[in-house]
Amino acid sequence: MASRLLLQNLSKRHLLRSTFASRSASTLVLAEHEGGSIKAQSLSAVVAANSLSQDNPVSLLLAGSGSSLHQAAEKAATCHPSISQVLVADSEKFAYPLAEPWAKLIQLVQLKGDYSHVIATSDSFGKNILPRAAALLDVSPVTDVVDINGPRQFIRPIYAGNALCTVRYTGANPCMLTVRSTSFPVPPISVDSKSGGASISEVDLSTLDEDSVGKSRFMKLSSQDTGRPDLGSAKIVVTGGRALKSAENFKMIEKLAEKLGAAVGATRAAVDAGFVPNDLQVGQTGKIVAPELYMAFGVSGAIQHLAGMKDSKIIVAVNKDSDAPIFQVILLSYPDMHICPV
Repeated sequence: MASRLLLQNLSKRHLLRSTFASRSASTLVLAEHEGGSIKAQSLSAVVAANSLSQDNPVSLLLAGSGSSLHQAAEKAATCHPSISQVLVADSEKFAYPLAEPWAKLIQLVQLKGDYSHVIATSDSFGKNILPRAAALLDVSPVTDVVDINGPRQFIRPIYAGNALCTVRYTGANPCMLTVRSTSFPVPPISVDSKSGGASISEVDLSTLDEDSVGKSRFMKLSSQDTGRPDLGSAKIVVTGGRALKSAENFKMIEKLAEKLGAAVGATRAAVDAGFVPNDLQVGQTGKIVAPELYMAFGVSGAIQHLAGMKDSKIIVAVNKDSDAPIFQVILLSYPDMHICPV
């Protein structure tokens, strides 16, 4: 009798797994927009969604208010051929990307759409929203994904990027991911591959709780209009460290960046010293970058900083200490290179 019950339970488990395996994947991508356009990082999340399976319809979720939201939706509908639907949540509650209303929105959309995956990028937007939404849906998110081996198997860095871990998700739907945008670059999209455009649908917010705003409130947005490229997606990054000694000296880094058309970065030590604002910090606790050219001035190469830039294609380091850890990263990429102290 006990053996029969055991076989029945095993058969049920196998049936559930087979049902999931046979069911085609469907992905909800959480997109961020600004000035009526989709941010480049959000398109990297769409590229990541394509790696889950061949037949994977992708829905893009946009939230906000006003005309800029609808402009972003129109551009999103034609920006990538993999996007099959654009969902628009128009409400003053989403005027700013606060975690509480966004998490409630994701819960609402997931209950209606029954997606197999929900993806966001591993930036301040995704890291702020996705864990809270995962808690509401009672699932465990997989964070900082750098490669996708299948619908439920992913690779993510551990130990400040010194090791890679293969993770298999065994929980219930949806499987929620944050992906590093630098690991999923957006390839050039030819005119021929562009479709006629995805459908645009309004999300019914009538059942959204009135008190879903929560306890946090938006206070203000401080930004610098420098005209330089965004740090997270720039092809050239010029970074300064604590060795520059003052905010006045750090202006030399900014001038060089302007000449090169580059973004400006900084180490945590330079940020803590008050040389630059913390939105320029590169590293494990800052922004993850992988530009074509990364120039580091006065950067020794602490572990948490290396975790944020060691995937750069070419690294140029200027430092008096020839034994600085950042040179070890360069030697791994270019073993025949000789280091000359300056």
